[in-house]
Amino acid sequence: MVGLLHDRVVVITGVGPGLGTTLALRCAHEGADLVLAARSAPRLDEIAGSVTKLGRRAVAVATDITVDNDVEVLAREALSAFGKVDGLVNNAFMYPSMQPFAGTTFTHIRESLELTVLGVLRTIQAFTPALTESRGSIVNLSSMVIRHSDPVYGPYKLAKSALLAMSQSLASELGGSGIRVNSVAPGYIWGQVLKDYFQQQAEASGVPLDTVYAAAAASSDLKRLVTEDDVASAILFLISDLANGITGQTLDVNCGEYKA
Repeated sequence: MVGLLHDRVVVITGVGPGLGTTLALRCAHEGADLVLAARSAPRLDEIAGSVTKLGRRAVAVATDITVDNDVEVLAREALSAFGKVDGLVNNAFMYPSMQPFAGTTFTHIRESLELTVLGVLRTIQAFTPALTESRGSIVNLSSMVIRHSDPVYGPYKLAKSALLAMSQSLASELGGSGIRVNSVAPGYIWGQVLKDYFQQQAEASGVPLDTVYAAAAASSDLKRLVTEDDVASAILFLISDLANGITGQTLDVNCGEYKA
């Protein structure tokens, strides 16, 4: 069977443990060759090796998307290796402050905006010529924080809301070149990173991990949290030909916790 991304080339930024790794392997399963970008080179090499074992090609490029030269090198390496780029997934992540605005430094807020918004814009600009050539697709990772106003997520919501506004504007700006720009807004993603965070909460409260999970999932219609595979499936859909008529949209993946 031919996969959804047969012989496509997909660039993924922020490929660390969790969603980035899951997405890279899912893309490979669907027939894509990968350009993997993150700050940590050893981790990238490990994932590239896993992609190769699936019969697809992968190039690992250590990249800090807040640095102009790094992003320029990433684009050059991608085109040198494969001659084209069909999809770009902006997955780079910075941990939120988990404090209200009054408890968050301006330095943290600036760093968050630099990575989450300007870093994504820098990457999109670098790949726009290649994506124009292929009439490709961009998916930006948002968050369900854009749907609520929990005080401890204020600074994070600021960055993700700015990213969403930029994504919508870029959909209009780049649509004439045949480039689609969409967003995926996940809820809590159940994986090792979240499991470790919930474990800390459980220990601090003196309750089992399952209790913390159940409380987090209680407000969702499906009474569970999304998995890395759930979110990866949404991204795969948006960068595939199945979504050829979709741009400027946000796909919420939160098991029904929030409705757009």
